[in-house]
Amino acid sequence: MRLLAALLTASLAAPGAPGVDQQYLPADKAGLITAHSAASKVWATVQREGGLGEIFYPTIGGPSARALQFVVADRHGHAWLASAASTRLVDSHSLRYRQTFAGRGWRLTASYVTDPSRDTVLADLALDGRGFDLYAVYDPALGNSRGHDSGRTAGKVLVATDDGVAGALAASPPIKAASSGFAGVSDGLTDLLGDGRMDWRYPSAAPGSLVQTAALAPRATLALGFGPAAGAAISAATSSLRRGFGRISRDFAYGWRQYLAGLRPPPPAVPDRDLYRVSTMVLAASEDKTHPGAYVAAPASPWAFGRDDPSGPYHLVWSRDLYQIATALLAAGDSAGASRALDFLFGSQQKADGSFPQNSQVDGTPVWGGRQLDEVALPIVLAYQLGRTDAATWSHVRRAADFLVTFRQDGHAAPWTPQERWENQSGWSPATIAAEIAGLVCAASLAAANGADGSHYLAVADQWRARVKQWTVTSTGPYSSKPYFLRLTKDGNPDAGTTYDIGDSGPANVDQRAVVDPGFLELVRLGVLPASDPDVRNTLPVIDARLGVSTPNGFFWHRASFDGYGEKADGSPWDYGLPAGSLITRGRAWPLLNGERGEYLLAAGSRAGAAVQLRTMTRAAGPGDMLPEQVWDQYPPGTAPGTPTYSATPLAWTHAQYVRLAWDLQEGRVVEQPAAVAARYLR
Repeated sequence: MRLLAALLTASLAAPGAPGVDQQYLPADKAGLITAHSAASKVWATVQREGGLGEIFYPTIGGPSARALQFVVADRHGHAWLASAASTRLVDSHSLRYRQTFAGRGWRLTASYVTDPSRDTVLADLALDGRGFDLYAVYDPALGNSRGHDSGRTAGKVLVATDDGVAGALAASPPIKAASSGFAGVSDGLTDLLGDGRMDWRYPSAAPGSLVQTAALAPRATLALGFGPAAGAAISAATSSLRRGFGRISRDFAYGWRQYLAGLRPPPPAVPDRDLYRVSTMVLAASEDKTHPGAYVAAPASPWAFGRDDPSGPYHLVWSRDLYQIATALLAAGDSAGASRALDFLFGSQQKADGSFPQNSQVDGTPVWGGRQLDEVALPIVLAYQLGRTDAATWSHVRRAADFLVTFRQDGHAAPWTPQERWENQSGWSPATIAAEIAGLVCAASLAAANGADGSHYLAVADQWRARVKQWTVTSTGPYSSKPYFLRLTKDGNPDAGTTYDIGDSGPANVDQRAVVDPGFLELVRLGVLPASDPDVRNTLPVIDARLGVSTPNGFFWHRASFDGYGEKADGSPWDYGLPAGSLITRGRAWPLLNGERGEYLLAAGSRAGAAVQLRTMTRAAGPGDMLPEQVWDQYPPGTAPGTPTYSATPLAWTHAQYVRLAWDLQEGRVVEQPAAVAARYLR
């Protein structure tokens, strides 16, 4: 009967189109894989549970595969999707990963790299155990579209195509049996988990939610090649197989070792040299290879974004995140990468007014239409940090600085911002004002280097510094009898009980004096206020009491009062469009805030305190040394507090903050603090 079923399906197109649309896999990745080579435009993510998640091609701006997973069957009616993987780096000098899966009587090892010379992902597989069979299940999402892929068997290769993008799955030894079907209906995973046998061997599938399945030898190298057409994808996969996994793995490792050799050695102050090296590689790997300088926020789509947001906000370039990445690269010794980031920003600068988009595709095309004035100011600071005093740079800086000093919207003028750094509120924000002041002071310095008069920038910066507390420090708030900084004010009057809705399902009509966040520390980090400022110091215990989270891995902070940007109380995904005041979702703790507190402590003279924050960040790392956006707080759904949530992991900003704080500690100062700002306001 089994042979008859296989013979029957081998002549039929797969039934059940279009199949079930499936969300991208959870965003808490255990690894990020790409060659340090511009010739290889493919990135792969490693899933914590096992197998590969989103695979990006031809840019890091959008996936072309949802998953590559493995199934083990025992020939007696049972099959298991390989999961509960143990994930580790093969070595800390390259982004090579190995996963181990185990079941009763079997053990599967999968090692992953990408080919530095081709657009190919490779998995070297070894199944140990007698009487078991191995299968690969490939779920394409070509061109970041999960529902329009068509598939077919071409000889011993599985081919998928969709609108100018193609993928080819091949193996050595060759694939023994293959099938193309529709997710949840006629796909190989449904087939195998049903009775442990590969009964369906459909030679083709019309456009839909395609899933392809390959029966493999117990020792096999699997190659997933990509290209603009089927022929190019097949050529990539088969050429990589001919070269062999061993040689490609060595080439892959050599490329990353060469990159690390060009950086400064890990600072002795860092508590985990492996995590430090991985952090620098994650930052470098986050850069697109077609559009130099376009470093994305994260190679993941958490929560609702993995369900139905094709723009993938974490796959976009954000001026603020890019600034964090670039300053970390600069500290680590990759000044060329930091300079490419600035060039990318200048390329996306808006010709009409000199501003920078809220975010953009990796080709610089704006996506969301918000305005965040820290994202206009920080590129100016980056230009200053890079020592870019040439006339072309100055022309970009001048336009951005002019935008800041003349900006008006909704009846307000800068430093009021339409959105602050957490992106869902307008008002007078200490963090944004700090960036604006620093940007204008740096602009004045670059003006002088070009023989221009920047005195008007300094005059505005001085005015804003003189008034920042009038706009953002309350003396009538509920948390302290002493003045303290607020997250922001809606009306520039911090002693008024003005209310607003928090957003992200947080409470409605909240008194602005009850909403705090650690962003005021940007005033210290950027050199606008001294660490000893009494209002800064008064605010620290308020932040610790209202936002602090004690966990076995250390003390972390939520990003703001009443934050709802995180999983629901039961751990299910965050969603957008939830009613104000519904309190459905909960923001968890952000390890990058430990880096910011560490920078403040160092500025305040507490090197030991800063070292504690770096160690806490170290303990927040997940499998594969990936640092997360958020860690579970005191309300995890059966998960250990202080460990990564299902938010974006790795988050480039967190890795950047880790690298930068390591160098802060090594040098005994905040290395990213602009000297021109500190000289004007701190001395």
